[in-house]
Amino acid sequence: MQVLEKAFGYITRQYEERLQVLVFEQNTVGAGIQIPKGTVEEGETPLEAVMREMVEETGLTNLIVQGLIAQDYAEHYSGALQKRYFYHLTSDDPRQHWQHNPTGLNEANLQFTLYWMDEEHAVKLAPGHGDYLYRIFSSVTTER
Repeated sequence: MQVLEKAFGYITRQYEERLQVLVFEQNTVGAGIQIPKGTVEEGETPLEAVMREMVEETGLTNLIVQGLIAQDYAEHYSGALQKRYFYHLTSDDPRQHWQHNPTGLNEANLQFTLYWMDEEHAVKLAPGHGDYLYRIFSSVTTER
């Protein structure tokens, strides 16, 4: 069985003394609310992939990688086995929400509406996207 590597990014910011996580919805029915993510391309490390994917999917270029918070294997709903890497990144972007047309392959007709959420269970994320979100919120709570 072929394993497909995926790099996920929990992008956070501090806003009015609250931690917020970037999520998006796309103009495709049934896609759900997601965090930015994408495929690790051949010859690319997971870290390189997450940086590339974050720019492609959000338009944010001023991100700081805080670290890898988890990696695992999970079966995608399509039946494919994925090796997933979850990174924590930070941003100081002041926008509350914006629209972005992703620049990756096969994304020509997509439009993403990005916005910040500030509670772990504020929205229901697409399957697999929130698997390690608790680590983001608990690590910040612990640091205070």
